[in-house]
Formats: sequence, structure tokens, C-alpha cells
Amino acid sequence: MGTGKGTLLICCGAIANEVVSMITHNGWDSLHVQCLPAHLHNTPQLIPEAIRAKIRTFRGQFDDMVVLYSDCGTGGQLDAVLREEGVDRIGGAHCYDILAGQDEFAKMMEDEPGSFFVTGFLARNFERLVLKGLGLDRYPQMIGRFFENYTRLVYLAHTNDKKTRLQAEEAAKILGLRFEMRLVGSGEYQKFVASRCNLMPRP
Repeated sequence: MGTGKGTLLICCGAIANEVVSMITHNGWDSLHVQCLPAHLHNTPQLIPEAIRAKIRTFRGQFDDMVVLYSDCGTGGQLDAVLREEGVDRIGGAHCYDILAGQDEFAKMMEDEPGSFFVTGFLARNFERLVLKGLGLDRYPQMIGRFFENYTRLVYLAHTNDKKTRLQAEEAAKILGLRFEMRLVGSGEYQKFVASRCNLMPRP
């Protein structure tokens, strides 16, 4: 793929802010980003072919391509597509365990299985993606039914942004859950990208 144009990172729109911020902070000018719509998570069976299409669109335009999707509910189908296309991806089952760190995520789930995780993107788009997406804006009485097995909302914060924190706190209040915030930065995305692309992160 040798065009001398760097590496293309294919990621979900839900983590676009984290990925772009990571690149900017580190001055990684050789990295470029293409995002797929975050709403694909509502239909995870469509993710593998959407990523395949993105790979084929940009094949030959970059030295390398890396996918920053975890399995994301595709049941192994994403890995099958990436094997066929010869492209690597970050590990993990979903973005939450990559942002939190897989060991820390496992510990949080062990300590409190009834944990509902939100990213900055989900906090900012809570009404559209959760309330309207699940029809809870029309049937608010169903909130208790949907979330009866949850006890806390954990906000995996990229930065300590006051506005987004307040949005996450309001989401927890609407759902009747205890609020908790974990400042995770770029999580394991930075470590993976630095290692995979032979780059040095800044402090």
C-alpha cells in the first residue's frame, strides 16, 4: 500500500473525539481518521460490511490501515471480514473495555455487575440515542423496566469537561442510577496505536 501517505485509522463516530484528540496531542501527523456513523451500533450486524466498504474505498491511498473497532456485538463477523481484507483491529469486546482498560473494566463489572457505561459521546447524545432510541421519551414509565437490573451509571470521561459531566449526571438521574465518573483519557487506544504504528506518545 506504499503511497507514503501514512496510516488510516477507521473508527466509530462515538470515539472520534477521543481518537482525534489523541492524534493532535501527540503530534502524530502521519495518522488520518475515517469514521463510520455511531448509530451502526443499533444494528451491529451491519458493521463488518460497512468497515469492509471503507477499507476498499481507501485501499492503496495509505501505507497502512488499522481498525479501531472492537467486536462491538458482531459475534466474530468483523474479525472474519478483517482476515479476508488483511487488516488489523484493536482487541476487546467493545469500546468501554478499551477506554477503561480491559483489566479495570473487568474489575468494575466484577465489583458491580449492574453497571451502565456511557462515553462522552453517549452523554452528549443521551436523549437522542437512549431515550428516543429506545422509545423512552414516549413511554417514560418503561425506564424502570429497561434499567431495573442496573445500579450505577459509569461515565468514562476523556477529559474533565464540566458540561459533559453534567450531561452524564443528568442521564444517571433520569435513569435512577448512582453516578460515577472515571477519567480515562484515551484509554488503551493510545497504547495500541503507538505500538501498532511505531509511534512515540508524548507525556
